[in-house]
Amino acid sequence: MQRNVCNSFSILVRASALAICMAGIGVACAQDFPTRAVRVVLPFPPGGATDGLARILGQHITTAWGQQMVIDSRPGAGGNIAAEIVARTPPDGYTQLMVGLNHAANLTLYKKLGYHPLRDFTPITQVVAIDTFLAVHPSLPVQSVKELLTLARDKPGTINYASGGNGSSPHMAMELFKFLSKADIVHVPYKGTESIGGILRGEAAVIFENLISIGPAVKAGKLRLLAVGSPKRSTGMPQIPTVAEAGVPGYSVSLWFGLLGPAGIPRPVVDKMYNDVARVLKTPEVRERFTSLGAEPIGSTPDQFEAFIKAEIVKWETVIRGARLQVD
Repeated sequence: MQRNVCNSFSILVRASALAICMAGIGVACAQDFPTRAVRVVLPFPPGGATDGLARILGQHITTAWGQQMVIDSRPGAGGNIAAEIVARTPPDGYTQLMVGLNHAANLTLYKKLGYHPLRDFTPITQVVAIDTFLAVHPSLPVQSVKELLTLARDKPGTINYASGGNGSSPHMAMELFKFLSKADIVHVPYKGTESIGGILRGEAAVIFENLISIGPAVKAGKLRLLAVGSPKRSTGMPQIPTVAEAGVPGYSVSLWFGLLGPAGIPRPVVDKMYNDVARVLKTPEVRERFTSLGAEPIGSTPDQFEAFIKAEIVKWETVIRGARLQVD
C-alpha cells in the first residue's frame, strides 16, 4: 500500500515537473517567435478579399516580426483543402490559416469534413469585419431590394445569383437572404473570384460581395448596389440602406476574417501572435487602409475569437438546415 502511494506521488511529481518544463519552453518559444518565415494559408484564390487583406496585414506584420509572412493560396472545396492542410501541420505557430464565414458554415454544409473547425484549430484573433453588399447587373430591371423580391416572386427560378462556390461567404449571405425573404433565386457557383467575371458577363444577375472585390465594377457602373448586409449602414457608403431596412427584416451578415493555427500551439506563443497582430491593427496606417476597403480592424483575443466562431457555427447551422442545403 505504501509502495503504491509512493509510486503515485512520484508520477504526480514527474507530471508536474513536465508541465512546468513545457510551460517554460512555451514562454521561451514565445519570446523568440518567429525565428523564420510564417506561412499563412488562404482557402480562396488570389485576387479576392481574403488575399487582399492578408497581404496588407502581411506587409506590416513582416516589419514588426523581422520575418516574412508568406501567403500560400490553396483554394478548393469551399475552404476545406486549406483547412485540412493547416490542421495537420506541427502546432508551432509557423503555419496559420486565414478563415472566414465559410469555416463556420462548412461543419453543417458538408456531410463529411476531414477536420473539426473548433477542435482541430487554435484561435489566434479575428482580424477584420467587412461589409458585404447586395449588387445586381444593370440589365436586371430593379432599383431596390423590394423590386428584386417582387420580380423573384413574379418569376420564380428565373433569376441567377453568383458566388465563389459552395460554402463561400457570398453563397451563405445569399442563402440567408433567400431563407428570410422566401425568394426563389438560383445559385450559380464559380471558383472563387471567377464569380465576379460571371456576373459582369451577365451569366448571373445578383451577387453578395465586398467592395474589395466589386468596388471597381460599381464605380464603373457595371454593377448596381441595392443594400448592405450588415445590421448598420456602411460608414463609407451611408446612402445605401441595409437589407433589413430595405425589405428583409432580421437580415444581418458581416463578413469576417481571422487567423487560426493547428490545435496545440503553446498559449504563450498564441498570446504573442495575437498581441503582435492586434498591435499592427491599431496603427493609423493599417486602420486607414482597411477602412478605405470597407473593413473594420478587430484584433479580438483568442478566447473572444473562439466564442465568436462558436456563435457563427450555430447561426449558419440554422440557415443551412432551414434551407436544406447539403454538399457531398
